[in-house]
Amino acid sequence: MRLLLVEDDTMIGRGLRQAMAAAGFAVDWVRDGRTAELALANGVYDLALLDLGLPRQDGLTLLRARRGRGDATPVMIVTARDAVAERVAGLDAGADDYVLKPFDLDELLARARALLRRHHGSTSPLLRAGDLVLDPKRKLLTLQGQPVELSARQLALLEALMRRPGAVLSREQLEESVYGWGEEVDSNAIEVHLHNLRRKLGSQRIRNVRGVGYRIAED
Repeated sequence: MRLLLVEDDTMIGRGLRQAMAAAGFAVDWVRDGRTAELALANGVYDLALLDLGLPRQDGLTLLRARRGRGDATPVMIVTARDAVAERVAGLDAGADDYVLKPFDLDELLARARALLRRHHGSTSPLLRAGDLVLDPKRKLLTLQGQPVELSARQLALLEALMRRPGAVLSREQLEESVYGWGEEVDSNAIEVHLHNLRRKLGSQRIRNVRGVGYRIAED
């Protein structure tokens, strides 16, 4: 899952980037509203954490503009603005959640997971595809009830596929889901990770749609 962090406070931004990366997100961090708007226009993010008091463009202005352009990226406002009117304005502008600073990190992560579930139309914290069950919080995968050990990158790739059952994702889409800015990506990195996943899970659980991409098998 790829996340855009929009936060101008260096200490908070550094801590959030580290925490979200540890939770399995590929994190891109920007520090002003104009840069955030350009980043969101790429349409590659599964979630955005948005501060309101930003330089160059206020977070609320940014959010209204993106929603006005039809951008459905899930957005969680993370701000010190605690007045009821501010919260109402943020939610009415199109935010999916509103978290006040200072926040509890475990609660913020839980809210992020819940927001992603709602966005993908799921009520369960577990992702299922046939006899595969993935717990994104615990980073635990089971196959026919037995745990399977995967690397962090393999888990991120499998989660991207399992969150979109039935969808065929191109190599470029998978790269955008699991790699952030500045990360070096070998030209065949996705294929190597998929090969290793198939070796561990069975070749039929991740299907190759020739010339298009890959999808998770649901049966």
